[in-house]
Amino acid sequence: MNITLKYAPVTVDDMDAAIAFYTDGLGLELRNDVSGGGFRWVTLGAAGGGTEIVLSEPGGGRSPEDADAMHALLAKGALPFNVFEVPDVDALFERVRATGAEVLQEPVDQPWGPRDCAFRDPSGNTVRINQA
Repeated sequence: MNITLKYAPVTVDDMDAAIAFYTDGLGLELRNDVSGGGFRWVTLGAAGGGTEIVLSEPGGGRSPEDADAMHALLAKGALPFNVFEVPDVDALFERVRATGAEVLQEPVDQPWGPRDCAFRDPSGNTVRINQA
């Protein structure tokens, strides 16, 4: 059996700021932008295919109680993080830093293997970047 991960969800509280971070900073391409019920779902992916991320707001498709809980976790920076992989982590680090993103960790060679760095997206999500 051949199985791949198609979509990874990312909850954001400012859709336009998140789109700018993931496109201008990380270089992802806008694939789809869907609105409904006062909310938006935006799909972004790397050139050439692979897993795509889906940006959604805390209230998109959730009950008001669940939306409040998601927003509280988002505000604390407590939602799961995503790890991206690039050929040159130092170059991407400089590109993302130039957007004004909050730096959590400058590029460093980790004792467990990869060279990586970390940022917070405009909503507070942790984004890690590994060197391939």
